[in-house]
Amino acid sequence: MPATAMHKFITFIGTVSILHAAYSAAQHRSYLRITEQEFTTLPIDILIQGTVSLFIVMYGVLYIAGDFKEIRAVVDLENKSWETLRNLPAFQVFNHRGRSLSPEYVPE
Repeated sequence: MPATAMHKFITFIGTVSILHAAYSAAQHRSYLRITEQEFTTLPIDILIQGTVSLFIVMYGVLYIAGDFKEIRAVVDLENKSWETLRNLPAFQVFNHRGRSLSPEYVPE
């Protein structure tokens, strides 16, 4: 299933929400330091926002990343012939000094 604008928007909203939860947590810790209270745990609304945002981002990223591939390389390679696997066009050189050994060679 291809990534749509909706999935990208969902991922963006989830990321913004995670950042907001992180900022709220930092702000809560700073408030506790100012009022000289002991930190025990984050408020439940920040925990819920962070958890829900995490799942929203994971959902969006799964659709943006695309289809999963098989872990085993054999699955992709079993349908290809040996000639296809060993085809390395970057290493094929046609203009080399070995041509000067040919009896038909005429220097330019």
